[in-house]
Amino acid sequence: MIDDNSIEFFNSRLTIDFSNTKNLTPSQKDKIRNYGSQAENLLKNRDLAMFIHHFKFQITDELIAISTHSEIDNAERIALSNQLKGIDSFINSLKRAVILKNRFGNTEQVPE
Repeated sequence: MIDDNSIEFFNSRLTIDFSNTKNLTPSQKDKIRNYGSQAENLLKNRDLAMFIHHFKFQITDELIAISTHSEIDNAERIALSNQLKGIDSFINSLKRAVILKNRFGNTEQVPE
């Protein structure tokens, strides 16, 4: 469901071209630092980490419970594996935001 928060979050997403970081304005660098700080707070949140791990354990248990190799079972394995990959991709995006924050907060290194 799209609500006012969704629209605000969409409009405030980080859309910066990192191919030429020398041309970033101070406000863009501040935006990167703020975004990275928010990501770092999420990564340090023990409650969030617990729920993420519980979700991953639940998916893993569902994968283990599939014992046959029919087309339906194989499709379910793929779907569950994609869920695991999705949550790992989310965590990696948080880590990348923190790395960018640290690079722009400490030095003028070009992010990879």
